[in-house]
Amino acid sequence: MNLTKAWDILKENGFKETSKRQQILELFSKDDRYLTARDLLDVMQKDYPSMSYDTVYRNLATFVSLGILEETELSGERHFRMHCESDQHHHHFICMDCGKIKEIPVCPMDMLGAALPAYEIDNHKFEIYGKCPECK
Repeated sequence: MNLTKAWDILKENGFKETSKRQQILELFSKDDRYLTARDLLDVMQKDYPSMSYDTVYRNLATFVSLGILEETELSGERHFRMHCESDQHHHHFICMDCGKIKEIPVCPMDMLGAALPAYEIDNHKFEIYGKCPECK
């Protein structure tokens, strides 16, 4: 997702443009990795020394609820990244060392449907974790 689309979504939902929100979104738009609240706070406290985890998490929760950010849990900690722009359904490989992401264009649900014939599936999430070729 690009910054213009993110701001359009925020404004459509009654959120004002603030310098803190702007900086958070810029950090995500410049980095294709999953980031933690700590990653954001470390950068943002240089400009906003009194910035708290509460402010960061409140904004992250808003961005996730509006579909601007995606969230996952890695090693017991929540990580976030800008929502994919791809219109095609896909999943991700996530490098546990550098955090880089690679899209996986296939979906395992295509193979699982026959195993769940009487079930109604509303949603699913599939991620693969490991090391990318550069970190291996």
